[in-house]
Amino acid sequence: MARYRGPKSKVARRFKDPIFGPDKVLERKNYGPGQHGNSRRRGKQSEYAIQLAEKQKAKYTYGILERQFRKMFEKASSIKGITGENLLQLCEGRLDNTVFRLGIAPTRRAARQFVNHRHITVNDEIVSIPSYEMKPGDVIAVRERSKSLEAITESVHGTNRSYPWLEFDKSSLKGKFLSIPTREDIPENIKEQLIVELYSK
Repeated sequence: MARYRGPKSKVARRFKDPIFGPDKVLERKNYGPGQHGNSRRRGKQSEYAIQLAEKQKAKYTYGILERQFRKMFEKASSIKGITGENLLQLCEGRLDNTVFRLGIAPTRRAARQFVNHRHITVNDEIVSIPSYEMKPGDVIAVRERSKSLEAITESVHGTNRSYPWLEFDKSSLKGKFLSIPTREDIPENIKEQLIVELYSK
């Protein structure tokens, strides 16, 4: 499946948010990309444009393409609870995102690659599907033969991420998906209600 592989700073500047992590370019140029990015005479955005931008921002943040994102929205709509929160919880519950949150990978893009290359196990079974849906109690670990990979050891020891729905043991490179995260615990700056309004039209 195709993935966005273009310039990350340009996307971050478009949304004025470091969605791929700390970005020196965004700090230096905190206005939109392109010839007219720094123009003060930009027209007022329509309601649709604002909603669409929020959806695009969520898709870029989690590295999900339109077809898959729409399917996740449909699933979120069918689950009991608030649709927008359900959608973010489904995004957070993906295996590639969990590998990133645990600190095994420095970025979601790297996490997806680790999963694709069969470096990650779930409940002692190799899982190579980045969109694999985590369930409370699932144990995520780095495959034994992959524990010496420099990219993984550097990420683990260079990160101090901590989230209430996850636990991780750096010495064994093993973590646990404790529970579905609440909206308050999810740190992403996404206005999920705008996405719900867009898809509900």
